[in-house]
Amino acid sequence: MESRSEKIARLNDEFRKAIGQGGHVYMTPGIQALPPKDQFQVFNLVRTFNDFSEGNDPYGEHDFGAFDFKADRIFWKIDYFDKNLEYGSEDPADPEKTTRVMTVMMGWEY
Repeated sequence: MESRSEKIARLNDEFRKAIGQGGHVYMTPGIQALPPKDQFQVFNLVRTFNDFSEGNDPYGEHDFGAFDFKADRIFWKIDYFDKNLEYGSEDPADPEKTTRVMTVMMGWEY
């Protein structure tokens, strides 16, 4: 049986790999300023990211990642909101109660 953290990780991986299916994806102005080809490559690296460790994923939920792209550090983060996007989700393990929102940003924008 899947633990709560494992279920959240699975839902986050499905969302991230489908790039926003079932939620929302935002990119910061720094990502928007990249040429379209570079944006595509960044999102492909987000989608295929699998370098989770205790250092970047202490709760085992696969909700954050960071990687180098050309001369920049890229961060992505998944947050959990209620279905109306007004408050935090009461249960990120329940897709009926949660809208996932992923933000992709340049490290220097953090």
